[in-house]
Amino acid sequence: MAIEPVRRSFAILEALSRRPHGTVAILAEETGLPRPTVARLLNTLVELGYATQVSRHIGYRLTDRVLGLAQGIRFIDHFVDVAAPHMQRFTQEYGWPLYLGSISHRAITIRYSTAAESPMSFERTALDRRSPILSGALGRAWLAFSAEDERRAILRDLGMRYDAKLAAALARIRRDGHAFADLPRAGRLQGIAVAIRKRDRVLGCVSMRFVLSAMSEATAGARFSAPLNALARAIATDAASE
Repeated sequence: MAIEPVRRSFAILEALSRRPHGTVAILAEETGLPRPTVARLLNTLVELGYATQVSRHIGYRLTDRVLGLAQGIRFIDHFVDVAAPHMQRFTQEYGWPLYLGSISHRAITIRYSTAAESPMSFERTALDRRSPILSGALGRAWLAFSAEDERRAILRDLGMRYDAKLAAALARIRRDGHAFADLPRAGRLQGIAVAIRKRDRVLGCVSMRFVLSAMSEATAGARFSAPLNALARAIATDAASE
């Protein structure tokens, strides 16, 4: 359930982000908030350093401090730039398409894919597609290799209990070094995923998707766990060095 003062504050931030500046009257009209409420919220944003009053006539504008709120997004852009060449070389060597994912609001979001370059791909793009954390290969790898406090926070956000069955499944993934998607019986496509880590922090996960009629999970694990983990280590090293 949304906390109303927070929702209103973000409404003001979003409204200001769409223009060079805005008066109380303009922002009240656009957000539907009462003028006294808009004025109070603007005063708070000014005090926190996220907005400044240009003049009574021109109104308010955002400051460059709001750019700090986008540091995580800038890291993702950098991370994709680092990972892409490694993923492209993998697909050129092995043929199968790769998918790079990061956690985003109760799911894994695909940030980059070599599907368009793979002769074995069954789709042209998957950019921004969301994959479930508990059943997808990327999400299961993320859960298994993340730090304990992060793992519990993710599960709490999903409304899930960290029970013995899940703990055993994640322990098995850590032992194997890779995760598979938890498919329904009729599943045709499978994914094998590994975590890209810096010490105990998961930076992202990468998966290789394949057709089960071409290769079993056991075969995929035996053939591709080692090269996928080598790929993950190379990406992590380059991401940390830049």
